Amino acid sequence: MGSKNKLNRFRENETFSNVIQPTREEVLENFHLKGKWHSFFKNDNPIVLELGCGKGEYTIALARKNPNINYIGIDIKGARFWRGAKTALEENLPNVAFIRTQIELVDFIFAENEVSEIWITFPDPQIKYTRTKHRMTNAEFLKKYHKILNSEGVVNLKTDSEFMHGYTLGLLHGAGHEVVYAHHNIYNNAHSPEDVISTQTFYESQYLEVDKAITYIKFKLRY
Repeated sequence: MGSKNKLNRFRENETFSNVIQPTREEVLENFHLKGKWHSFFKNDNPIVLELGCGKGEYTIALARKNPNINYIGIDIKGARFWRGAKTALEENLPNVAFIRTQIELVDFIFAENEVSEIWITFPDPQIKYTRTKHRMTNAEFLKKYHKILNSEGVVNLKTDSEFMHGYTLGLLHGAGHEVVYAHHNIYNNAHSPEDVISTQTFYESQYLEVDKAITYIKFKLRY
């Protein structure tokens, strides 16, 4: 993507009613929507997050299927989720929002028990040991997710990385969290949840064309 195209998308994001782009300081200093997201959506419906949402394909697809659930895509790359935000406005999906911020600030953006579900779709596995702190299912991130999820809240991890799948499963079992469902090849399993296999990102469909296995874990955090 050219720099001019990126700039145009950044400018357009600023005009979108469903995009929030706070500064880091605004997030850290008592973020104005923390604990008040239902006032943003003007309803009391459950809130579901997609972390590292990219173009927002998953956020949009789930929002279309579930109009009584509010979906929020979070990513630091606004030029990417521009597509999802624009689509949501074009299709008049009032249950969609996007936030441009870092994932590690998620517990400053949402209050305790404010979130019902989290989706992590195809994150960078950060395979090098030195990158463990950036891995989106490491112990520190899991604590942040637990803080904002309600008592029945679940986390979904969908990835093409066997490493990420194995690392996360090991961490969950080792810490005594509840693995609700796990499979290393969801498209080769008759019992895979419908919402997991019926929604695909652009890259996911490309992986499937070359028979790359897609893994999935659904879990509840227990501390």
